[in-house]
Amino acid sequence: MVAFDLRRLRMLRELDERGTLAAVATALGYTPSAISQQLNVLEREVGAPLLQKAGRGVRLTDAGRLLSRHAGVLLAAADAARVDLASLAGTLRGTVRAGGLQSATRRVLIPAVARMRADHPRVRLEISELELEQALPELRLGALDLVVSDEYDGHPRPRPAGLTFEPLHEEPLKLVLPAAHPCAEHGGPVAITALQEDVWVASATGTGHHALVVGTCRSLGGYEPDLRHRSNDADVQLELVRTTGAVALMPTLALPVADTALAIRDIAEAAVTRRLMIITRDGPTAPAADAFLTTVREQARLVAG
Repeated sequence: MVAFDLRRLRMLRELDERGTLAAVATALGYTPSAISQQLNVLEREVGAPLLQKAGRGVRLTDAGRLLSRHAGVLLAAADAARVDLASLAGTLRGTVRAGGLQSATRRVLIPAVARMRADHPRVRLEISELELEQALPELRLGALDLVVSDEYDGHPRPRPAGLTFEPLHEEPLKLVLPAAHPCAEHGGPVAITALQEDVWVASATGTGHHALVVGTCRSLGGYEPDLRHRSNDADVQLELVRTTGAVALMPTLALPVADTALAIRDIAEAAVTRRLMIITRDGPTAPAADAFLTTVREQARLVAG
């Protein structure tokens, strides 16, 4: 009878999901050679080849894929056991790992961490600023416990099986113009159609925000925006508006309270909104993660006013 080592099973499962030894090594904090050595040990324990060469890398054999499926079940059971044991402890403790996009991290996750430190000092909290495209694989594999991401009108996000999506906060998007922009003079809403000749700034290609800016200009303005600047950092986007005269479309949480160099205006044609979502894995949750989830919800309500 094989006595499975959960650490090696996790490595196999990670390889099945991530595809390369280098990606597994980065995720788990080992070198690729260490991952390879541990998987070789697992092969000897199982008595069947689990990996085969594929170009410069490796891929799972039929036996490897079969064991990976069982590894998922065993690892989930081990996680459930840890959750049940943690619930018996009198003092809330453990590690909670959360990820979120920049504005949600700054306005929701970081204040929630501060409140948790005061209320539950034995809980270790780890925060990573991540776009959804990076965060979802980490959440599915257990490297994160919860993710705060966003979703824009007309641009739904994927809903992978095994994850729960919960609305957290809704807010309007605003046009951000240089204070001296001709469309900013009257102080009222500004039409997307009036900005056809302007240079635009958005997040990186492939992100939800980039798709939103392009889609809004197409649907409300009838044109392809001159999108020259790309940054996932809201502060960089704002500085591009201040310094280069570009224009932006940004959610309220990402905007400064006051800035005389900027003009923040409503969209004339239609309201465009963004929803923040809490994403968690299906199944049992550790008490520490439950407490942090509750605190994140409470912080979102405070932000909404």
